[in-house]
Amino acid sequence: MAVKLRLKRIGAKKAPFYRIVAADSRSPRDGRFIEIVGYYDPTKQPAQVKVDEEKVMKWLNDGAQPSDTVRNILSKEGIIKKFADSKVAK
Repeated sequence: MAVKLRLKRIGAKKAPFYRIVAADSRSPRDGRFIEIVGYYDPTKQPAQVKVDEEKVMKWLNDGAQPSDTVRNILSKEGIIKKFADSKVAK
């Protein structure tokens, strides 16, 4: 089973709100997921992001691939850098 970290839209029309989830790559965008690891609210100024770093690191270490948007969000939060540093340290 290939796991991806990606966004799941739960907001109303014209008011997007996203959950960052770990999901099977074959499931639809707003379909089944394995675990919620954070959220992203682009309607706030600046965009509001909350990520459970421990859960994200666990999924990345287990081989989950983040989508392009989630990779950008995690990079801004500094999680991708921590993950890369932990890979180099091993």
